[in-house]
Amino acid sequence: MLDPLLIAIAAVFLLAGFVKGVIGLGLPTVSMGLLAVAMAPSRAIAIVIVPAIVTNIWQTFAGPYLADILKRLWPLMIGTVIGCWLNAGALTGPHAAYGTVVLGLLLVIYAIIGLNKFHFRVAPGNEKWVGGAVGVVTGVISASTGVQVIPSMPFMQAIGMEKDELVQALGVFFTVATVALAFNLTAGGLLNAATAVPGAVAMACAFGGMYIGQAVRARMPAETFRRWFLIAMILLGIYLMGSAVLKGFG
Repeated sequence: MLDPLLIAIAAVFLLAGFVKGVIGLGLPTVSMGLLAVAMAPSRAIAIVIVPAIVTNIWQTFAGPYLADILKRLWPLMIGTVIGCWLNAGALTGPHAAYGTVVLGLLLVIYAIIGLNKFHFRVAPGNEKWVGGAVGVVTGVISASTGVQVIPSMPFMQAIGMEKDELVQALGVFFTVATVALAFNLTAGGLLNAATAVPGAVAMACAFGGMYIGQAVRARMPAETFRRWFLIAMILLGIYLMGSAVLKGFG
C-alpha cells in the first residue's frame, strides 16, 4: 500500500514547486508551512532541504547576472551563514517547539509586506553593512524555521534589483542559505537516511510542479496568482500560530 505520508509530501511539493515555477520563489515557504501542520518543523526542514538546494542551484545559473549578484550580495550571504551558525541547535534545543509559532508569524509578515508592496530603499553606499546585518538576522531565523525570505527578500528589493536579476539573486542566496542550514541539520542529526525517500519524492514532485508552474506563468498574470498566494500564506500562518498555542506549543 502507498504510504499516506509520502502521498501528502508529493502533493505538498507539487504545489510548492508550482508556486516557485510561477513566481520564482516560495518552495520552502509553502512546503514548510504545509508540512508543519502535520509534523514538527525540524522534521519538515529535513525533508525540504534537499529539494530546496537542488532547485535553487538550477535557478542560480538561469541568468547572466551571477557575477554582479555575488559582488553585491556577498555580505548578505556571509551574514546568513554566520547567523545560521550562531543559532545552530535551535531545532533540537529546549525552545524548538516555538518554531511553528515563529514560522506562522513569518508567513504573515512576508505576505503582508508582499500585499502592500512596501518600497524600502537602501543607498548604494550602505548596501554592504546593511546587507551583512540583514544576513545575520536572516540566518538566525532560517536556523529556527527553515524560511529565508525575511528580511532578505525586502533587502534585495530595496537595493533596486530588477525582476530577472532578482529571480536569479534569490536562487543564489537561497542556495547559500540552505547549504548553511543543511550543515546545522547534519550536525543536529536531523538529516539522515530516514529522510532519503521522502526527500527524493519531494524533489521529483518539486521539479514536476516547477515545470507546470512555468508553463502556467506564460498563460496567466503572475501578479494575480501572487496576490492569492500571499492571502493563502496569511491564513496558513494564522492557522499555524493558533494551532501551536492551542496545543501548548507541544
